[in-house]
Amino acid sequence: MPGPLVLALIFRDSITSNPVLRIVLVVAAGLVGYLGPGFYLESLVSARQERIRLSLPDALDLMVVSVEAGLGLDQAIRSVSEQLKNAHKEICEELGLVTLEMRAGKRRSDALKNLADRTGEVELRKLVAILIQADRFGTSIADSLRTHSDFMRVRRRQDAEERAAKVGVKLVFPIFFFILPSMLVVAAGPGLLQIFKNLFPLMRNFGK
Repeated sequence: MPGPLVLALIFRDSITSNPVLRIVLVVAAGLVGYLGPGFYLESLVSARQERIRLSLPDALDLMVVSVEAGLGLDQAIRSVSEQLKNAHKEICEELGLVTLEMRAGKRRSDALKNLADRTGEVELRKLVAILIQADRFGTSIADSLRTHSDFMRVRRRQDAEERAAKVGVKLVFPIFFFILPSMLVVAAGPGLLQIFKNLFPLMRNFGK
């Protein structure tokens, strides 16, 4: 925030002497103070949700390996939260909270629902629903986790391809307004200079 402070110090005389500008600045500062923290918090939440979503396939793969090695789901969740701390901090923190809630006596389904509600991530909600359903009906948790992990990897690849396809459209504006004029100047500039160089003497002679 040093920029606005520096500007305020530079133009403090005009600000204090102009009542209209003073009112405008007060209203603008109020709007920034009222809306700014909300926008900033939403950006932090969105960034955290994105990091959690991107880390889910790796966490699921490790969870599948843990379950197939003979660990129960509770132990697998705890193992993932401990082993991926350096690579995926956010998902490990959330899984660690799930482990703490289950240790405190909360049912696994309730702890998983709290995980989904706490993060607000759509893919994590789907994972929680799959785990609760597999636990309720006695289906293979490892197969369910592997299927969901494969689905998420395909989805992530499709999202990347979709973003890559949109890059060309987004580049039209900067190419048309910034790069194309420069190329035209470089390509046509020497020819135009030569034309003007030959025309000016003719125009001068014609005027005489």
